[in-house]
Amino acid sequence: MSLKESYQNQQQEFLKLLNENKNIIYKVSFIYSNNLHTHDDLFQEVIANLWNAWPKFRGECKVQTWIYRIALNTCISSLRKSKSGPLSVPLTRNIEVVAEESDLSKIRELYTLINKLEKIEKAIILLYIEEKSHDEISQIVGISKSNVAVKLFRIKDKLKLMSQN
Repeated sequence: MSLKESYQNQQQEFLKLLNENKNIIYKVSFIYSNNLHTHDDLFQEVIANLWNAWPKFRGECKVQTWIYRIALNTCISSLRKSKSGPLSVPLTRNIEVVAEESDLSKIRELYTLINKLEKIEKAIILLYIEEKSHDEISQIVGISKSNVAVKLFRIKDKLKLMSQN
């Protein structure tokens, strides 16, 4: 197989992977952006970082775990680079697609509260909402499994307190 064919195969594999997991990238970049332009930039930056890292992916974890980790690291790094991070994040952009009318106000309220959390707390609760196990969250965020449990407990308490105010 020639070098060109190998590159084309790698490119096709990556595009297939990207197509199958674009919702992960969308959600993570959206939760860390404060407007449509920032979201699009983050989305593209995540894809570029995934492409650069793709040849080094060793398969030691699930592909989705690897994607989450790169997406979260990219978005958090981008926020650190910018002097003023987002004050609020409009997570309701496509929420109508996934929720019935009666649930929309509850979901909007939840996302409004999530937007007020710290960067790492947002990441953990996003993964929890995506029904990731404590093990997967621990691998993605880079903290111990027991620390995930403690942080989730505290985040839930924090969200409850915020919703009562």
